[in-house]
Amino acid sequence: MRTKGLFDFSPVFGYFFRKNDPNRKTNFNLRTMHFINKVSMAMFLVGLIVLLYRWFIR
Repeated sequence: MRTKGLFDFSPVFGYFFRKNDPNRKTNFNLRTMHFINKVSMAMFLVGLIVLLYRWFIR
């Protein structure tokens, strides 16, 4: 089993810190969808960190 790509979070961080594309039109629904996606990914990462912390501490 390869673990090299298992903890590759660069696409996630790239999604959080990417610049807006000036050629793409945005509307309220699209901005809301991206905001909800960012919140859900942040919650998942926090939960993953908490689980790993609890696993290594106990």
